[in-house]
Amino acid sequence: MQIELNQPGKLLTPDGGLTQVGWSRQPLLDCNLEAVHFYKMRPLQRFRVKRWDYYAVFTPRNFFSATIADLGYAGNIFVYIMDFATGELHEEGLVIPFGRGIQLPRNSTEGSSHFENEHASLDFQILGSSRQVIVNWPNFHAGRGINANITLDCPPGYESMVITIPIGRKRFYYNRKINCLPASGTIRYGKSAEALDSTTCAGSLDWGRGVWEYKSFWNWASSSGFLPDGSTIGLNLGCGFGDLSKAGENALILGNRIHKLEQVKFDYTPGDFMKPWGFFDQKRRLDLTLTPFKERGAQTKLGIINSEVHQVFGRYNGKVVADAGEIILIKDLIGFAE
Repeated sequence: MQIELNQPGKLLTPDGGLTQVGWSRQPLLDCNLEAVHFYKMRPLQRFRVKRWDYYAVFTPRNFFSATIADLGYAGNIFVYIMDFATGELHEEGLVIPFGRGIQLPRNSTEGSSHFENEHASLDFQILGSSRQVIVNWPNFHAGRGINANITLDCPPGYESMVITIPIGRKRFYYNRKINCLPASGTIRYGKSAEALDSTTCAGSLDWGRGVWEYKSFWNWASSSGFLPDGSTIGLNLGCGFGDLSKAGENALILGNRIHKLEQVKFDYTPGDFMKPWGFFDQKRRLDLTLTPFKERGAQTKLGIINSEVHQVFGRYNGKVVADAGEIILIKDLIGFAE
């Protein structure tokens, strides 16, 4: 049974256990990672903790994403952009030994995320009721360069999908995803510049903190866009690692309100990710097909930390039922799954 949390408090007990397990519409728990208790020698704890801020923006022309991540033994900075019309996708990343120079805030509701070196600078700020994403990477894509200055509207009342779950006996995952953030500003890539209009551009944040197992597998699907009447619609679907019996991250987002879904099945063909993907839940509230038009393969090798991601971009079609029973028809909503 899914448990909705409503009491604020600390994330971890003094001995490193979770104080609460469940999901919430707002981040209620203080992310006191100083209480992580995995090794007897406390200075070693940081090498097991994973922290990241992943921003994504859907525009009529492009998908843009920027991430600052500290994986304990190493940091990972990456930016990618895709042109929907041509399918051109370019991605670049930096591996930062021991995460030196990476700044990430304690909680998702305040503070700044920052990294800067001779190659690139990324700065994510929370400014009142908005979030600012600034990226400057002059030599991106053989000197084309990429520069983004994006403002995402995020008033305090916006609901988000927050989960707090255990992974095995000692590990945990604390995650917040905010969809459908109206986006304005500019993205400059080479000789191309796109002005973002908040009535047609929407962003999202994937904010994660936790201690994972040595080997992990997950599925995630997401979209932030607009219905024909101009109102926002978002999807956040996920499964994989961790104990999801009390909290899953599956939700429909309408008008920045969470409509919680139960467990969702990802139906796809491993090894041929460009075939259509299906998404279904047991209560028959969700029936979607994602038809991919582009696959992004990303492999990261950071010594003892390796990851491989297959992310497909495509168009969602189908239907989903809101909490009050309203059937929402989805037609050619651009999003991704991995």
